[in-house]
Amino acid sequence: MAHHHEHEEAHCSEHGCGCEGCGHEHTEEEMSWWKPALSLAMLVAGIILNATGVQWFQQQWVQLAWYAAAWLPTGLGVLLEAIEEIREGEPFSEFLLMSVASIGAFAIGEYPEAVAVMTLYCIGEALQDHAVSRARGNIKSLIAFRPDHAVIIDGEGRRTVEPSSVNVGDIVEVKPGERVPIDGQLTGEAAAFDTAALTGESLARIIESGDEVLAGMIATDSVVRIKAIRPASESAVSRILRLVEEATERKSPAELFIRRFARIYTPVVVGLALLVVALPWLYSMVNTTFDYTFSQWLYRALIFLVISCPCALVISIPLSYFAGIGAASRRGILFKGSNYLDTMAQLTTVVFDKTGTLTTGRFAVSRIDGLTDDQVATVSAIERDSPHPIAQAITSYCKASQVEVKEQKNIAGYGLSAVVNGERWLVGTTRLLDSENVNYPADLKSVEGTLVAAAAGGRYLGYILLSDLPKQDAASAVSSLHRQGIDTVMLSGDRQALVNQVAAQLGITTSHGDLLPQDKVELVGRLMGKDKTVAFVGDGINDAPVLAMSDVGIAMGGLGSDMAIETADVVIQTDQPSRVADAVTVSRRTQRIVKQNIAFAIGVKVLVMVLGVIGYANMWGAVFADVGVALLCVLNALRLMRVPDKTRSTLS
Repeated sequence: MAHHHEHEEAHCSEHGCGCEGCGHEHTEEEMSWWKPALSLAMLVAGIILNATGVQWFQQQWVQLAWYAAAWLPTGLGVLLEAIEEIREGEPFSEFLLMSVASIGAFAIGEYPEAVAVMTLYCIGEALQDHAVSRARGNIKSLIAFRPDHAVIIDGEGRRTVEPSSVNVGDIVEVKPGERVPIDGQLTGEAAAFDTAALTGESLARIIESGDEVLAGMIATDSVVRIKAIRPASESAVSRILRLVEEATERKSPAELFIRRFARIYTPVVVGLALLVVALPWLYSMVNTTFDYTFSQWLYRALIFLVISCPCALVISIPLSYFAGIGAASRRGILFKGSNYLDTMAQLTTVVFDKTGTLTTGRFAVSRIDGLTDDQVATVSAIERDSPHPIAQAITSYCKASQVEVKEQKNIAGYGLSAVVNGERWLVGTTRLLDSENVNYPADLKSVEGTLVAAAAGGRYLGYILLSDLPKQDAASAVSSLHRQGIDTVMLSGDRQALVNQVAAQLGITTSHGDLLPQDKVELVGRLMGKDKTVAFVGDGINDAPVLAMSDVGIAMGGLGSDMAIETADVVIQTDQPSRVADAVTVSRRTQRIVKQNIAFAIGVKVLVMVLGVIGYANMWGAVFADVGVALLCVLNALRLMRVPDKTRSTLS
């Protein structure tokens, strides 16, 4: 329960509950409800036993023992937390205030109130913890992403070992669909690799023989052999994980208002309570006609402390956030902590990853130039058996012709060649046409997008243009953020020309392409250095470092990687970019209601405290006022749970 672990658990440090049942570390055991539930059950039972006049319960020592037992499950934890705070140089915390008020209530014989102070606090905190129980796990669990084995080819044949056992110079074999375990040099023919995990590129990359292959890439279409050039501890995946850990350490945990408020509020009310006893005594020394009774003023001072205990605040504020988190979850938005609602409300800039976030991450045919329907069908027939994403996009667009395809050959990094009806066809990049001395229009090289050119009998026919299409609501997401006064930026590992094209299509004014993970971290870091509150939205493993370092990391959870979801502060479960704008709306509305509840709770609390000091409010009046304030604040918070019809319809 110590606060010196704040840097390790950002979320826990913001919700300091002394109750062991809802404590700082938020493990499954500690998040158990049984302790506050037991205290509440015993409190209610005690009140009923007393009200019904059960004879054995009327003895004072029995009531003291009963309520002391009810107090222990929750009160002991709060008391220990107060002691811990004092040891760490922060004596005036809400824990101390509740402890003094609770013990004071015992001292004046108000046992039910003594138990209620602690029980209500821990229930409020438990509700908050329950709302964010899916909070981030230990960042070190990301280590599970690393490939768990490597197949070494040597004089002894094939040996399966841990990646850490691969030495520089060893030859490692990787089968299609497997992840490359180490950084190395491709030794065989050119091969295609899925590099999305590292660069965010939507298109599989052709790596030539002798070029570098990075750990984390996935072999897509053939068995490849790689010569290790650095140990596993220095691989691309390891470097990304280190970036994540370092960026997480730089993210300072925010403090909720209640803790900041308690540092001022607590010493003030404790001092005032002492003055309630001391000032009348001093006045009686001057004015001998004033009848000073110590027990009477001690009673008022202790009532003052019970009234001053910020139960309405510590219940209504977490419940306001709870309602906001619940409203967001109904829109498919998961916040991992109430502090991120606060930060989202202050956003000035949203930085989007492109592939898989604003775009579908799947290729589709966007234009056909110069080819007849029959010729496109022939191209589809040639591409039919290829596992490449481009080939799959073409075959899904157009049903393959039934023509017989002969002598099909995959020319790695270039495309395909085949013989159809006695004529040799070429389907692939302009480099393929260059290698076969086929003439084609010069402006073909300037076409933006992924181009598949086709030629037959040495004659250029036309091309098929493919693109990673924007998601249906991407443009509306950007415009909605702009209406809320938030700037938008797009980053991608894809070519700058493609990134610019998508940015123009969606209305994003600033875009950067050709980026590696560390480049994204640097760019977002520069934005954050300009006194801006920055959110980053991404879905890939390569996005994990920048998700961790930004003010708010938002992961697309529907199709996003486990690492991105684990590292992020907010997860968009529906995979819709428009939900980012919804998250800002919910956050700003939540913050408004939280401020309303704070102002109302403090205002009523001060009024009742004054009435208590001058003798117009007793203990039950204080409890009634406290419960009434809390109830009104809760009802106000529940307004957040209303989902507009337009939003509900999109989730149905």
